[in-house]
Amino acid sequence: MSTQEYVTFRICDQLFGLSVIEIHDVFRPAKMTPVPLSGSEIAGVLNLRGRIVTAIDARSRLSLPPREKTSNSQGLAIGVEHAGESFGMIIDEIGDVVRLDDADMEQNPVNLDATWSSVSRGVYRLGDRLLVIMDIDRMLAGAGGADTAAAA
Repeated sequence: MSTQEYVTFRICDQLFGLSVIEIHDVFRPAKMTPVPLSGSEIAGVLNLRGRIVTAIDARSRLSLPPREKTSNSQGLAIGVEHAGESFGMIIDEIGDVVRLDDADMEQNPVNLDATWSSVSRGVYRLGDRLLVIMDIDRMLAGAGGADTAAAA
């Protein structure tokens, strides 16, 4: 049986997963520079070890309410690559690494929100929780001027 390792993370109260091999870093975003006239999901750009990284607000991208404004309101970020560019996807909380059997992945439920379905590869049932496996190419399609045709 084939298995995959996923890093789990929370956005709002939902548990998501992303393949371990797709994640380059997990970091706390430092000072972000706003990008004028950008979409609401672009939180800004930041310098990560000498690279300019576009920060994507996952809550905004998934049509979820914004984080409450606190001293820690920027959350954490998962560093990924898409279409040759570096991105930091801002999340609420990082979880564990889980190893799951490919055969146990299910198709998206018909009642899963359409926006979430559009960025999901499928789901796993973990006890009483649903783990939505994110397709990072579809999640970042069009972000930062990246080519949307590659994700279609």
